[in-house]
Amino acid sequence: MKILLICTHNACRSIIGEAVINKTAASRITARSAGSSPRGEIHPLTLKHLRRRDYDISSLKSQSWNDFEHWIPDVIITLCDQAAGETCPIYFNDCLKIHWGLSDPSKGHKNEQENFEHTINTLEERIKKLLNENFEDMNADQLSSLFNNII
Repeated sequence: MKILLICTHNACRSIIGEAVINKTAASRITARSAGSSPRGEIHPLTLKHLRRRDYDISSLKSQSWNDFEHWIPDVIITLCDQAAGETCPIYFNDCLKIHWGLSDPSKGHKNEQENFEHTINTLEERIKKLLNENFEDMNADQLSSLFNNII
């Protein structure tokens, strides 16, 4: 299965999601991340906290969803409310679209480490739940239900 994680700026949450999925589910899922208006650089705190948790950050980069025109995912997961409201490019029309809204850990009121810990932990938990299921054999309706019930 191929999953594209999207946040508007592709600097924090979607980057974290890509790293989490590619470490936790590499044998069953390939993940990439993108943004509708990417910053072009990853938020430094994202890299700091992923490194601290032993995630490989070497291939992560902030990029546009247009960069994935020919890498058609099975599932698109939006992680910010703004991206969830945006219209995806036409080449993603046949993809299953899911929203797993998360607060931006770089803008929270708690301390920095708690914000990033919460985001990383939440995504790890969701991916572990997904891996407990036989999603490879599910049809689109079953997949939609699975992804929406993982939250």
